[in-house]
Amino acid sequence: MHSVQGSRVWPRFRAKFIGDRAFYRMVFSLVIPVIVQNTVTNFVNLLDNVMVGSLGTTYMSGVAIANNLLFVFNVSIFGVISGASIYGAQFAGAKDWESFRQTLRLRLLVAVTVTAAAVFILTKWPVELLSLYLRGEGSPTDSAAMLNYGMQYLKIMLWGLLPFALTQSYASALRDAGETVLPMRATLTAVFANLILNYILIFGKLGLPALGVRGAALGTVLSRLAEFAVIAGVAHKKLDRFFFLRGLYRSLRIGGNLAKNIMLKGMPLFVNEALWSSGMVTLAQILSTRGLVVVGALNISNTLTNMFGVFFFSVGTAVAIVTGQALGAGDEELAKAQVWKLMFFSVTMACIMGTLLLISAGWITQIYNTEVEVRNLAAAFMRALALCMPFQAMANVSYFAMRSGGKILLTMAFDCIYIWVFCVPYTYALVTFTSLGIETLYPLHLLIHPLKAILGLVVVNSGIWAKNLVGGKVEASL
Repeated sequence: MHSVQGSRVWPRFRAKFIGDRAFYRMVFSLVIPVIVQNTVTNFVNLLDNVMVGSLGTTYMSGVAIANNLLFVFNVSIFGVISGASIYGAQFAGAKDWESFRQTLRLRLLVAVTVTAAAVFILTKWPVELLSLYLRGEGSPTDSAAMLNYGMQYLKIMLWGLLPFALTQSYASALRDAGETVLPMRATLTAVFANLILNYILIFGKLGLPALGVRGAALGTVLSRLAEFAVIAGVAHKKLDRFFFLRGLYRSLRIGGNLAKNIMLKGMPLFVNEALWSSGMVTLAQILSTRGLVVVGALNISNTLTNMFGVFFFSVGTAVAIVTGQALGAGDEELAKAQVWKLMFFSVTMACIMGTLLLISAGWITQIYNTEVEVRNLAAAFMRALALCMPFQAMANVSYFAMRSGGKILLTMAFDCIYIWVFCVPYTYALVTFTSLGIETLYPLHLLIHPLKAILGLVVVNSGIWAKNLVGGKVEASL
């Protein structure tokens, strides 16, 4: 009896969660360039982190605090162009390239606007924002040094915000059209330039002065300029391949109805990403009140964990493109079926990478030249994060599924509302009202991930996220 039931369960499981060879060829063609791009980026970030860390823990922590603020900007740019990206992927599926170009024009415009706002905020209140992370127990001298190095780094990094925003606008449009190789090439150019420049400028090689954290910032800014030059230059030079960019700047026209629809979708997404990213850095700030040593440990654990996480987080790109194009073509059932297969694929990768992180956490932190206490605490954080990876993979796929169907309010409830209504108060209560040590408190704080994964599965299973936003446009083109 059991064998008969088993013989029935496996075909159903395979049909729902495992795709055929053609499906995986398509997925790998989208995901591998993104994985390569993100892996190399995170690897170079790791090397940069180690180089800055070799100067001392206060240098590393100062840069980490500044990067927390820049993280909010980076994610906000992702959010502000996401509304246009939803329509861009669906217009690509519908082969409506004029409307596709208009979505890119709008991306560039809003990216410049958000960059201007970020520069204003970060030049108006830099000390106040950086000081939020320096309220934990520790030496006042160390705290002052961290603030000083964070200010040095931040002032120079502001020059790299605009090229970053413009690059992300181009990269998102190219990915919506299924072109993932050029963004990968541009990023690889940037990260290798960043690695070389940082080494030269931080330590003062080739006869140049040693600039320390200022050298790290300058190297990053120059590499971002190189990245934008590659992605925009190649795309406009090879218009036979990137034909959908032809005439992009010949006109600045953006259809009124299209702009309105994108803004109705995009502004909530921008608010969502801004609130989500600020929620994440708020969680880090709350945890940092348990001591300055936590700041360094969080920096190390997050940098190393990102190296493992790119393999399943990159699947979100495939979800956005595959389901967006399927929805744009009017095949909602195909979009639903693909999400479950991508979910299983992502969770499988997360289990593998989580196991590797769990095994290696104890020794991989030894590459940092910092105090033993900081390294041991970082390893403990990494082990806890490793156990959460399958849940993070589920939530990540769920998020991109909701986003691809334009369910903005649902996406906001799942992302920013969840983090501010539940995660931040929960973590604050753990830190403020318990006497638990940070080694126990941190894993308890991560229970936010399994709950979010369960909520995501419920929404994906309901199918309410699958919506064709450009159906009228498809019919008109036919």
